Amino acid sequence: MAFDPTTLLNLIFAVIILILGIWVYQAKKIALAIFVAIGFGLFAISHLATLLGASSGEISIIVIRTLAYLVIIYALAREAMKK
Repeated sequence: MAFDPTTLLNLIFAVIILILGIWVYQAKKIALAIFVAIGFGLFAISHLATLLGASSGEISIIVIRTLAYLVIIYALAREAMKK
């Protein structure tokens, strides 16, 4: 397993966005923020797994990343459809 600085940076930024999303949700009760936090939390899990040796092509990593994208897509669509 080779060290990948890009994956490490992705993990760091995903965790920062996770924390900020939770913070914004707690402070302002904006649902979009918690959905974004959940999505980036899933991305953080996949980046951590990759750093720990999982292949980015493993089905579990693909499923986690797909769920992350779907959560964020849902959140943005939900926000766009609000009146």
